[in-house]
Amino acid sequence: MTQTTKTIDRDEIRALDTESLIERYASGVDSLDPRLLSATDEQASAYFRPEAGIGRWSCRALVVHLADAEQVLVHRMRRVVCEERPVLALWDEDAFIDACVCDGDDAHPAPPVAGAVGVIHATRLWTREWLRSLAPEAWDRVGLPPATSELTQHDLVTYSTWHLEHHSAILARKLDAMHIASPNAAEGADA
Repeated sequence: MTQTTKTIDRDEIRALDTESLIERYASGVDSLDPRLLSATDEQASAYFRPEAGIGRWSCRALVVHLADAEQVLVHRMRRVVCEERPVLALWDEDAFIDACVCDGDDAHPAPPVAGAVGVIHATRLWTREWLRSLAPEAWDRVGLPPATSELTQHDLVTYSTWHLEHHSAILARKLDAMHIASPNAAEGADA
């Protein structure tokens, strides 16, 4: 089992200098528990009861949400840099999960977990190169979300970094609850 009680501190991420923030953002996919890729389709699609205290979504739905969020958050980042004070629309994450048939049905196969992880990884590597190219003043540009005060580019990258790490900790707790062993656990038993 993994140690999954760590709380991800957004202020710690916010305090990083730009270069360190970009690198932490880019390496975020490393925070995803590798046990996810060894879960069976049935395990990946298992939803959780509220009393479990780890969210109701299945592991597959959670990682699909993370892939969706990557697309939304990178689009916001790019708009903040390219447009003058853009209004950043909200999105209904539950509607995305409910409508995208994350865990499959009779007419649609479940999307592969590895595909969602691949989207996150590729998006972050691509975005890292773009973030590195930004002039220092680009990090102070702002967008206007309807629910909060203005957000700077630094705020958006901070949030995106935190969001993946936060949900990765929840994902690990879900895998713990299903008693999914580390892919390397069997190797260690033979030693």
